[in-house]
Amino acid sequence: MAADLKLAAFFLLAVASLPLLVVADCDCEASTDEGNDKARALTLKIVAIFCILFASSVGCAIPSLGRRFPALRPDTDLFLAVKAFAAGVILATAFVHMLPEAFDKLGSPCLVDGPWQKFPFAGLVAMLAAIATLVVDTIATGYFQRAHAKTATSVGDVETSDHAHGGHGHAHGVVSAIASSSTSNADGGAQLIRHRVIAQVLELGIIAHSVIIGMSLGASESPSTIKPLVAALTFHQFFEGIGLGGCIVQAQFRLKSVLTMALFFSLTTPVGVVIGIGISSTYNENSPRALIIEGVLHAAAAGILIYMALVDLLAEDFMNPRVQNNGRLQLIINVSLLVGTALMSMLAIWA
Repeated sequence: MAADLKLAAFFLLAVASLPLLVVADCDCEASTDEGNDKARALTLKIVAIFCILFASSVGCAIPSLGRRFPALRPDTDLFLAVKAFAAGVILATAFVHMLPEAFDKLGSPCLVDGPWQKFPFAGLVAMLAAIATLVVDTIATGYFQRAHAKTATSVGDVETSDHAHGGHGHAHGVVSAIASSSTSNADGGAQLIRHRVIAQVLELGIIAHSVIIGMSLGASESPSTIKPLVAALTFHQFFEGIGLGGCIVQAQFRLKSVLTMALFFSLTTPVGVVIGIGISSTYNENSPRALIIEGVLHAAAAGILIYMALVDLLAEDFMNPRVQNNGRLQLIINVSLLVGTALMSMLAIWA
């Protein structure tokens, strides 16, 4: 787990260093907006930092309240409905907000040199990112499951030997009971490992796009652009936090790991806003280098989130026998999913 957190920290620092690359080579003229008001924009950005930080923290913390409020436990219908809603928000973020932005950036008329106008690179990058996420997901799950099975087998062999030597008359019954218990523990351990891998991979995907959208807000100098972004990002981070928080609760991490993952999620977008504020005076969103870097990152983040939302969040719950055998619960989570995608998609009208 410590290695995963170090990887997340390195990934965040790598993304945070990208502004150093996008402030140069401004071949296209910077966009001008008569409505620019730096003082008013800065005030709104500061408000955005605190609003997004609060919404992210509360959203990520809500699933953890299941210990005090039974209705929020991972095994309840309400939890599944809220998780489906959050997955819908994440899915709409990828399809409606990030992927179209990637196509706009990589198809910009400012990219006159190179192959950018001749091939849909945004779709290619999103596809490769989804495949890469699948590879990481399966390899990590397989590795940890093999390690867990090896450990469980070693412990089971020792216990079987001890009980068998304790009484030959009862050896067969004891061995059978231990074998049954070992199988049950192995299944539970495999499921726990799966939840932990899902939570960690989802966190990395969220970090990628959270920094990007934070930088976009922080670099803007137009209050009319920032206002709807504050509302949209606050809404988005709150429900995305619920989705991530639900995965963290199901993964049963230790308290230190839970707090670390929640802190990373809560701070990524505010940190992105701060970075955007820092580069706003020299940043040219129409420079070829900025367009390529932002377009590729938007597409990659979209691919990661699409895979995570469909495979690790929705399919995981929708294919659960408990859901499959309950028509009422199926209807509830399907409606919840559609409402989440609809609300997040509607925000594209303003932001």
